[in-house]
Amino acid sequence: MDNNTYKSIEHYMLSCMSDSAHDKEHVYRVLYSALEIAKYENDVNIDVLIAASLLHDIGRSAQFADPNICHAEKGGEMAYEHLIGSGWNDKDAGHVRECIMTHRFRGGEEPRSIEAKILFDSDKLDVTGAIGVARTLMYNGQASEPLYSLDASGNVLDGTGDEQPSFMQEYKFKLEKLYEVFYTQRGREMASRRRLAAEAFYNSLLCEARSCYESGKNELFKYLY
Repeated sequence: MDNNTYKSIEHYMLSCMSDSAHDKEHVYRVLYSALEIAKYENDVNIDVLIAASLLHDIGRSAQFADPNICHAEKGGEMAYEHLIGSGWNDKDAGHVRECIMTHRFRGGEEPRSIEAKILFDSDKLDVTGAIGVARTLMYNGQASEPLYSLDASGNVLDGTGDEQPSFMQEYKFKLEKLYEVFYTQRGREMASRRRLAAEAFYNSLLCEARSCYESGKNELFKYLY
């Protein structure tokens, strides 16, 4: 890919990004991780991979405006139209669209091509480890969701089976399970190195919150009559 083509795609991506948890730095991390994984795979179309990595989240704004819209599907169509308008051939533009449409963790269609699998893994890497925890907390803040929920007795829940949105619920529902869903060996290796940081944060947060509530309530009861 020549520099002018890259800059054109990058400029379009930057014009579409407005979400702090899925910002341009997230996009660059996904791109750089994708290029790292690609070094360990054969016959990767690097132009398609770069374009798909840069454009994979351009449908986010549409999804925020209307939660019924899937950002992966919307972004795939937006990317296809932009690339066709920029002179890409239908085969490569369609390949980029397919990569973007199958990158979503909770999507129904699995990635098929090696480029789509690399994009999937690279995007999931950015939800692992310390970066994944930080991004999840940023998203929780945007959505006004708490760190944890309480049961009927006022005890801090660990997120297991919890239906109320919170960081702890998101960790148990998604973050904890991410490490089993990678398609590439290199992706799994990179995620594995990050896992301990996320686990340590979750366990420390749960321990600190529960300790605070348990000791604090006991002290409070001493002063109530």
